[in-house]
Amino acid sequence: MKVLIVEDEKQVLNFVKKGFKEHGFCVDTAMDGREGFFLAAGENYDCIVLDIMLPNLDGYEMVQQLRNKEIKTPVIFLTAKDTVEDKVKGLELGGDDYLVKPFSFSELLARVKALTRRGKEERKTHYQAGNLVLDISKRVVKRGEKAISLTPTEFTLLQYLLKHKGEVVTRTMISENVWGYDFDSMTNVIDVHITNLRKKIDLEGEKPLIRTLRGVGYVLEDKK
Repeated sequence: MKVLIVEDEKQVLNFVKKGFKEHGFCVDTAMDGREGFFLAAGENYDCIVLDIMLPNLDGYEMVQQLRNKEIKTPVIFLTAKDTVEDKVKGLELGGDDYLVKPFSFSELLARVKALTRRGKEERKTHYQAGNLVLDISKRVVKRGEKAISLTPTEFTLLQYLLKHKGEVVTRTMISENVWGYDFDSMTNVIDVHITNLRKKIDLEGEKPLIRTLRGVGYVLEDKK
């Protein structure tokens, strides 16, 4: 899943970002409302974690502008503003949930997961290519009957490749959707993770699934 965090307190921002990344999320961040709005309007996110007291454009204004543009990405306010009036205002302007600081990351994570499930029963819970199966809800990957252990990043990378099965995905597409908006796609990190992923999913006797198109990107093909 891909989440946007808009928070101007760097310590809080880094704490939340680290927590989501450890759970396999792709994370983009912004430290003011204007930049947050720019990202939210131009990218597809599963959820936005939004502070209210932000420079340039506050959280209330940001979510109102998003809803005015018919952008319906779920938004959870994460803020120190704790009055009933604050909560009502945030929800009436288009927020979907409201969590007051100080907070438990486990609660924030649970609320974000609940928001992304709400009203999305049609969202795919698993992907498959040949006898390779990835189960999102259980975070399980199998090829045939053999379970495959993946790191959170490898799981997210494989999910993205399976989601675009048969399509060519560029390094830029992978970097933005697996690592985040500010990732440097010119490093060899993507190549290293693709190599490691191949070693794990291409079991002995099985046909390779991921093909490299030199100078273009990668394609995961459903080999028969």
